[in-house]
Amino acid sequence: MSSKNSPTRVAISAGDPNGIGIETVVKAFADERMFTEVTPVLYAVPNLVEAALALTELSERVKWAVVDGAEKSKPNQLNVVAIQESAWELNWGQITAEAGTFAFQSLERAVQDLAATRVEVLVTCPIHKDAMKLGSFKFPGHTEYLADFANVDDVLMLLIAGSLRVGVATGHIALKEVSAALSTSLIRTKINLLHESLLRDFGVANPRIAVLGLNPHASDNGLMGDEEKRIIQPVVRELAAENKLVFGPYAADGFFGSGAFKQFDGVLAMYHDQGLAPFKALSFGAGVNFTAGLPVVRTSPDHGTGFDIAGQGSANPDSLRSALFAARDIRRNRIEHRELTSNPLEIKKKERRSDDYASRRRGE
Repeated sequence: MSSKNSPTRVAISAGDPNGIGIETVVKAFADERMFTEVTPVLYAVPNLVEAALALTELSERVKWAVVDGAEKSKPNQLNVVAIQESAWELNWGQITAEAGTFAFQSLERAVQDLAATRVEVLVTCPIHKDAMKLGSFKFPGHTEYLADFANVDDVLMLLIAGSLRVGVATGHIALKEVSAALSTSLIRTKINLLHESLLRDFGVANPRIAVLGLNPHASDNGLMGDEEKRIIQPVVRELAAENKLVFGPYAADGFFGSGAFKQFDGVLAMYHDQGLAPFKALSFGAGVNFTAGLPVVRTSPDHGTGFDIAGQGSANPDSLRSALFAARDIRRNRIEHRELTSNPLEIKKKERRSDDYASRRRGE
């Protein structure tokens, strides 16, 4: 495996083969400077790569090769691991069970290699939830699947773009279910996940976290709902008493437009669109979806499958490129955090045991 400062070996799942995922991959690696930062391993089939290269007229610019497995991947090229023997029948922009099955197979192979440490981080291209359901994928999305695979109870969907980091307390659920899903326990867990991620994944020494209210105007002191007073405020006070810099709840409508978000290292929204709508308005095309709380690093672009433009060669690779860089950076930050927070006494004990073992081997 590579060292902290050498190119990071990145598993890239194909996403929906009828979408723009692989097109963004080949566009990203048309710039050969990318290979100084990452060694990509794409789980797909060769004819999909060929089709993407033809669409983008990049066949002469992208160096790529089919490899037998992630462990056979080489630097300075796009390595393609074939997930099936047969070619993929191109069907741009269509929702099909076959596409859902293909996307799931790609994801499974990538995750298995990640678990076996054949690759170091995971970047997932977009999937289409209807196609995944038709293809027998039983999870709402990548986040839930990865949490289940890693046997982790609690994770946090976190959208990042530079210093803007927005998490959501509730994820892929209907809006009418949000209020019932919120609890002091849930919000405390999500804030703690965000706090830990800011420390470990982003190198923020003393994170400042803003918590948004659920209701309009954060309920105007109870005039429009009581979730702020009953659920959110007690958690904010408890965590502040633990010397964590947690503030709120803030009225969500003016929080982003006023620029208040710039005063914080992370923001916790109460539901999906409350956080993602302003995030994408501020950073669309450069944002990254990161799953905090996993033992592994996983990022993805902040856009969907792009079925409306699939097969046209017009997809923008910027978010995919940002996801690759974010995965690399987060892995490096985790290594540095582990080194900085390790117990120096334990390190000394290990060094002494190693010296004693070496002395016995020499017969001293």
